[in-house]
Amino acid sequence: MLVAVVSREPTSATLALAAVRLDGVQLVPMTPVEALERLGPGDAALGRLDVRATLDGVDDGLWALGVLAARGVRVLNGPAFLLATHDKLLTARLLRRAGLPHPRTQVVRGSRPAPTLETPVVVKPRHGSWGRNVTLCHNDADLAAELARIQDEPWYVQHGALVQDLVPPVGHDLRLLVAGDRVVGCIRRVAQAGEWRTNVALGARREPAVAPPVAIRMALDAARAVDATLVGVDLLPTEDGWTIVELNGAVEFTGEYRSQGDVFREAALELVASLTADRAAPAGEIERVPA
Repeated sequence: MLVAVVSREPTSATLALAAVRLDGVQLVPMTPVEALERLGPGDAALGRLDVRATLDGVDDGLWALGVLAARGVRVLNGPAFLLATHDKLLTARLLRRAGLPHPRTQVVRGSRPAPTLETPVVVKPRHGSWGRNVTLCHNDADLAAELARIQDEPWYVQHGALVQDLVPPVGHDLRLLVAGDRVVGCIRRVAQAGEWRTNVALGARREPAVAPPVAIRMALDAARAVDATLVGVDLLPTEDGWTIVELNGAVEFTGEYRSQGDVFREAALELVASLTADRAAPAGEIERVPA
């Protein structure tokens, strides 16, 4: 079986997934156009299109995944999933519908009413990544100044911005990697000194971590809420447990996510199992990821 890992350009995680050797399966990085040229009925595709660098939407190619599905190609992490995880307003609505903890979220745009959330709040693009343009506003004056600052940004003009309740930062969070019906990897991201955001792109470091059972259940529930086959789930500790702060539809991950075994092989096995009738593990299985 030919399985395309579809993205605008392959990342290190995409290349590592494609390097996994499984009997009867060939994982190949492809652009959307290459996937259209090579795939047919009986083949499969995994969507890994990311947020555009301009923060105003998803990389071009959603249409190609739809065409592939219409041709009889099995598409994992298809257009609906990518929109659900890259549009943070849609993410918030789906998590709320599933009854999962997530910061209260309001959209600010054009003539819409001003946000009613009490400060401190976080302002961010609807389509965001890498921690870019994510701003902590401690009070109403900060919020007004930030909304004035971004009002002419192209991504704001097109989609507006989100205002969310602040989950008090503690300098670290957990990122769990869900593949199929399992959590196959986990790290703790520790913010750089003087930085409240835990994005690796902003200097945070990765540390091996053991995901507690409650966090694993929450990550699996979040993955099901967006019909994910491969997704990263970011959790922040709170006074009464955990809350989901982000879902990562084109999640980047490294060997550090699993200290025992190969996280890329485990993820690939789950992807292939998702394409077959007989799964390797019962739906909803909880695995305690080793440190």
